[in-house]
Amino acid sequence: MTVEKRISSFIKLGIFLKQFSAGGVRDNSNDLNEMFYEDMQELIKTVRIYNQWFTEENVRNAINALSESLNEKELLDWISLYKNELVAETKPKTVAVIMAGNIPMVGFHDMLCVLISGNKFLGKLSSDDKLLLPFVSRILKNISPEFSDLIEFTEDQLKNIDAVIATGSNNSSRYFDYYFGKYPNIIRKNRNSVAILTGAETNQELKLLGEDVFQYFGLGCRNVSKLFVPKGYVFDTFYESIFDFQNIANNNKYANNYDYNKTVYLMSNQPSLLDNNFLLIKEDVAYSSPIGVLFYEYYEDINALNSRLENEKEQIQCVVGTGLLIKNSIPFGRAQCPKLNDYADGIDTMKFLIGLSN
Repeated sequence: MTVEKRISSFIKLGIFLKQFSAGGVRDNSNDLNEMFYEDMQELIKTVRIYNQWFTEENVRNAINALSESLNEKELLDWISLYKNELVAETKPKTVAVIMAGNIPMVGFHDMLCVLISGNKFLGKLSSDDKLLLPFVSRILKNISPEFSDLIEFTEDQLKNIDAVIATGSNNSSRYFDYYFGKYPNIIRKNRNSVAILTGAETNQELKLLGEDVFQYFGLGCRNVSKLFVPKGYVFDTFYESIFDFQNIANNNKYANNYDYNKTVYLMSNQPSLLDNNFLLIKEDVAYSSPIGVLFYEYYEDINALNSRLENEKEQIQCVVGTGLLIKNSIPFGRAQCPKLNDYADGIDTMKFLIGLSN
């Protein structure tokens, strides 16, 4: 397949998926609908039977993020950075991709990179997310049958591979290093995202920040798990602005985690604990907060904070905030809408994959 054929296939996939985002409308002219539309709708509604975190809303949010990135302009702008290297015809390498299962189809970007780079994708799915991506791959194979030889999923031991991309925790990364260290690899560890507040944020900006905190129940590495706030910051306006997210407590798994953490903190007489009955806010120097909890830390000098975050960038996926003084930040409400070149852990996956043939 030429790179142009691969890109056009994903553009067509993006057009199909757009119908299933929140508020999406069926396009009766789409030639993929006859075979896949009804099954896709059914899968979106029933996948939570296998994983209660995968609510219909969250699955549609994930689909919307994918369809936004799979438009012609986004794909062509992204691939233009690598076009010279992608022109050469090379024998595909088999790249094993070990996926996380924290949010729906979290491994899609790795699959996209492997296939666009002209390599063969061998996916090892998380048991928490084993239905959506194989179904999407069926659609892709229908669009371009050439992908049939380039996409495979396995539950078996990974053999006859040329490279590995693995996403997991700090603990699992040691396992991955041990077993796959002999291959060219990208092995990802725990990361968390933070937001920096100045105290000048509007109610609307803080409401958008609520999206960054609560989307996918806070399970993603791009979800904000910690706030940095100026000394003396009062959280009243923040709590008022996120009130519309109160229904998150209707999810039993979220509510159980919230109740458990609240009990633990109260029994240990944790100081500086704030509560609005669906989100605990706790002063803590750590980055990774439990479900239903948002950590915060005071800062006095924004430049010193920028320097600290730069020094600790191995722990941080992204920084949310506004203002010229906040370095490398993304706008409120956009944490879970990464661009194609917003690579996990800051490692250029495409550069890595293209380099396999050099």
